[in-house]
Amino acid sequence: MTEPCGIIPVFKPEGWTSFDVIAKLRGILHMKRLGHAGTLDPMATGVLPVFVGKATKACDILPDSDKAYEAGFTLGITTDTQDVSGKTLSESDGRGIPRETVEDKLKAFRGEIMQIPPMYSAVKVGGKRLYDLAREGKEVEREPRRITVYELSLTDFDEAAGTGKLYISCSKGTYIRTIIHDLGQALGCGAAMNGLSRVRAAGFTLEDCVTMEQLAEMPLEKALMPLINAFEGYTKITLDEHCTAMYKNGVKLWCEQAGIDESFDKEFCVIGCDGAFLGLAKVVQAEGVIKAVRNFY
Repeated sequence: MTEPCGIIPVFKPEGWTSFDVIAKLRGILHMKRLGHAGTLDPMATGVLPVFVGKATKACDILPDSDKAYEAGFTLGITTDTQDVSGKTLSESDGRGIPRETVEDKLKAFRGEIMQIPPMYSAVKVGGKRLYDLAREGKEVEREPRRITVYELSLTDFDEAAGTGKLYISCSKGTYIRTIIHDLGQALGCGAAMNGLSRVRAAGFTLEDCVTMEQLAEMPLEKALMPLINAFEGYTKITLDEHCTAMYKNGVKLWCEQAGIDESFDKEFCVIGCDGAFLGLAKVVQAEGVIKAVRNFY
């Protein structure tokens, strides 16, 4: 029996780690080869793309690594985790700050910015995860990292309560709770994230997602999306039967055989004669052949 291969956009429930989702799905699907793209904190809900079978080979090469979130925040508090689940470090009165002031401070967080990763994160410093150091009560210096915030808007704000919601579209590696923490610092009152939902990841949205309960009741084929959907913008070439066999045996194909121009300078999808997505390849212009980048067969 052929092992299933594809992507399941799962709705991650609150209180679950991304690993919890994978562990549960191994039991539901009776499969070991599962992976996910883009870890979500236990507090967060939303889109978690789960890769099934040989599709796990694509987890680290997805073309669309940008993500979008809806995040809630509370002014007047800072915590060691930068969200309300952590230990409170300071409290002040965050009520009464005008919406216009918050909107003005948000300007500094749009576009290409430098962000210092939080201590409670999986970033490694000196070979150790920051969250492991944080749990030992240690705080170390972290190098700022360049991120891009494509869109940042204040979608809701209660001036009297000092609470609000943000919509954020950003590049891979962005910490939403750090944006909120830094916003609080800019406002002079502190802030902590009180809720997070990822609404887009790897090109999938909440509308594409299935819940854990639904997965337990439905056939896998119904939930499984073709891996090639994640490479929608790529050029696709289809090989004939002879070239499909050669490609799958690791034989280099001339560009003319593969039906692609020697000057093509981007990665492309290779489709077999039976319609199966074989993998990603590129042109080696100096040799006039195509070379596999990552195969999924």
